[in-house]
Amino acid sequence: MSISVFIDGAAGTTGLEIRERLAGRVDIALVEIDDARRKDPAVRAEALNDADFVILCLPDDAAREAVALIDNDRTRVIDASTAFRTAEGWNYGFPELEPGQQAAIAEAKRVSNPGCYPTGFLALVRPLVRMGLVPVDWPLTVNAVSGYSGGGKAMIAEFESANPPPAARTYGLGLAHKHVPEMQKHARIEHPPIFMPSVANTYRGMIVEVPLPLHAFPRRPSLHVCEAVLSEAYRDCALINIVEGDAATVAIEADAGTDRLTLRVCGNPETGQARLIATLDNLGKGAAGAAVQNLNIMAGFDPIAGLTV
Repeated sequence: MSISVFIDGAAGTTGLEIRERLAGRVDIALVEIDDARRKDPAVRAEALNDADFVILCLPDDAAREAVALIDNDRTRVIDASTAFRTAEGWNYGFPELEPGQQAAIAEAKRVSNPGCYPTGFLALVRPLVRMGLVPVDWPLTVNAVSGYSGGGKAMIAEFESANPPPAARTYGLGLAHKHVPEMQKHARIEHPPIFMPSVANTYRGMIVEVPLPLHAFPRRPSLHVCEAVLSEAYRDCALINIVEGDAATVAIEADAGTDRLTLRVCGNPETGQARLIATLDNLGKGAAGAAVQNLNIMAGFDPIAGLTV
């Protein structure tokens, strides 16, 4: 079986990465628009409606506009923007997050790709909340640092200029980052987490960390129990690895250039303090890799076809 796919925003960072993952696949035919015509609304609308699947790699408002241009009930959509991650009628495209999530994605007409930061946060936290080890009303915090490619072409140009920014900088200081509602909703927690993102002077890669005072939780789970819960939650997941045992250091590039996600439970068993750490490629499992995984699932292909494990 072959399917047709239109990438709206194929010239952007995520769009180019998706094209790389689909290149050479005989089961996928890309619907393409000449550069001179890709901003023509009529041509774009035709492409959106002709394709079996559309992957949107656009800013939020442009993504909403693209969805509104689809006037048939056949074309299925994967959106890589923030526009629909908490919207009714859209399936959240994190197949490993909940039991039955992959099956729901397989049948969905509209799928919203997770954000890169929420992917790490949710993978670490959601199984522990689901099992009652982390209270739903606990005031969680999440620290994270990403490679600069996550900021798109403008940030890439800034960091690769003759006068690049410092080695790292923090942002989102007003604690109203657009990923926070997504984190809260899909972790199923009562309070928005305090989210502290930073960008580093490295092209790709990401570390997401959630510190937990396990000793203060009602059930007082151990590091070993938390690790076991994560291992069981992702036991059959080809793209999620659990690294057992404490680590001396964790590099931001640990999973760069791949489409996998690696989780670690570190900490001090005597004090009951934990550091949950996720590493991923912000352009892989955090963006393009996730989109291709969702496309594979929706089309009935091998979920990891074209991906780097």
